[in-house]
Amino acid sequence: MEDVTLLYYLKNMINIDIQKRVEINKNTILVNGIESFSYTENNDFNLFIKSIYKSLNINYPKFYKMSNLCKLGFIASEVLLKDINLTSIDKNKVGVILSNFSSSLQIDIEYQNTIKNIPSPGVFVYTLPNIITGEICIRNGFRGEELFLIQKNFNKEFIFNYVENLFIEGNTTLCISGWVEFDSLGIYHADLYLLKKITLK
Repeated sequence: MEDVTLLYYLKNMINIDIQKRVEINKNTILVNGIESFSYTENNDFNLFIKSIYKSLNINYPKFYKMSNLCKLGFIASEVLLKDINLTSIDKNKVGVILSNFSSSLQIDIEYQNTIKNIPSPGVFVYTLPNIITGEICIRNGFRGEELFLIQKNFNKEFIFNYVENLFIEGNTTLCISGWVEFDSLGIYHADLYLLKKITLK
């Protein structure tokens, strides 16, 4: 679904308001469509993602042990939540709904290679894609709906329909949703939205 069509579609969803959008791709970060960070030294993902981590002044040592997929999703969520006031939000009602195509294939291959010698528990823990949603929830104390979907492509209509249904059910008022992909060739793309339930007065 094209962004213009998506925005039109969302405007007709009476329960959803887009608070913020963050996209990370090709060593660049876009916030609400505007470039906010670019790494031009080389195309090394690890150097790029670590430079963002440092620029955000994050103190989360587990970051360095994460898989590339998890680092991508974690940093995208940090940028998404930057300057967002969560103090008045019921964290029991904050959800994280993400999707991708390759699942955790990149780290699965890396773990398979460790089996030839001594299997690495530190690598094994990242062989499920929902570790990303877990890390985001742990980092921020979110205790709401948590889901990671495997899809052929970023089906925004399906994801936003799912989030709207969560809002209608009443157990979710804020949701991080979107796409976090890091394939076995090192091609990556994160596209996250912060969605808020519209409360009609």
